[in-house]
Amino acid sequence: MGDSFGQVFRVTTFGESHGGAVGVVVDGCPAGLSLDASDIQAELDRRRPGQSSLTTARAETDTAEILSGVFEGRTMGTAIGIMVRNQDARSKDYSEFKDVFRPSHADFTYELKHGTRDWRGGGRASARETIGRVAAGAIAGKILREYFQARTLAWVSQVHDVHLEIDPARVTPEAVEANEVRCPDPVLAGQMVARIETARKSGDSVGGVITAVVRGCPAGLGEPVFDKLTADLAKALMSIPATRGVEFGLGFQAAGLTGAQHNDVFEKRQGRIAPASNKSGGIQGGISNGEEILLRLAFKPTATIARAQETVDRNGEKVDLKGKGRHDPCVLPRAVPIVEAMINIVLMDHILRAAARNNLEKLPEMLNRTL
Repeated sequence: MGDSFGQVFRVTTFGESHGGAVGVVVDGCPAGLSLDASDIQAELDRRRPGQSSLTTARAETDTAEILSGVFEGRTMGTAIGIMVRNQDARSKDYSEFKDVFRPSHADFTYELKHGTRDWRGGGRASARETIGRVAAGAIAGKILREYFQARTLAWVSQVHDVHLEIDPARVTPEAVEANEVRCPDPVLAGQMVARIETARKSGDSVGGVITAVVRGCPAGLGEPVFDKLTADLAKALMSIPATRGVEFGLGFQAAGLTGAQHNDVFEKRQGRIAPASNKSGGIQGGISNGEEILLRLAFKPTATIARAQETVDRNGEKVDLKGKGRHDPCVLPRAVPIVEAMINIVLMDHILRAAARNNLEKLPEMLNRTL
């Protein structure tokens, strides 16, 4: 049901924010991939809490344990089970929320749907669930890099009213990881940090935008009609907690253009036919065209804030609620690896769907054939 994503490279996450553990089962990973816990841990460390004053103070090491699917350092082609134990859950911090609906949280809708809910830190609705996504994305990303020379890179391009305008070709992983907010411009990164700190000190939160680019994406990924690459990427990215919108290429800007202004005309470049521009963001007709995939993802402000807000309890009685617990005043810095992971999972799934109809050894060549 709703805990799984993907058709061939299939990811199923499990666990709650304050349960014993969270994790993932990855089914469909090809055999023979060199893999150990360090490959996964590197990405989990980018997502884990407590990295700086901009993130929740929850003290978790987020140590990955590979339970199955890997033998003598290589994947077996069977289901890969990965678990991360929760070590610093403080459920008592949430006890007063047991009978109260927190504004803009999933409390009300979960209880409306199921008749019950895990009130400890949000349960399955907590962003702690994304640990499993990042672990699965680390596996997908390693295959994309090693076998297809493709890499996904995301960065924070807006926090509240601080905007970064930059040529995606100029962004490097080193620049993204050079500061705590994961903005590749050091000056604007400082301004973003200041905005987040101001919100935190006033008991509030802020949202923003993450931009992502996929370099070296194979051409030919995407399954018309309902499984277009744009459609599957949008579903994957919109499933990340706190997301509110996703756009590809020029996105909503295209609504104000004419066809002549927006079209990517074709040319012969370096011996092959290719678009002369990339206004569509590397995907046309729902299928990757071999150019860089470019997208942006909007995040809302964190719902839990330290300011008193009026809400109601189960009996409909008014309650003044002030958020407790440990929460990020801005989710964007830790969401960067989550965005990369979900993109990589989608691309890996579509590559394997193509492989199901073709010889795996010839697949890289097939996906990059030229006219």
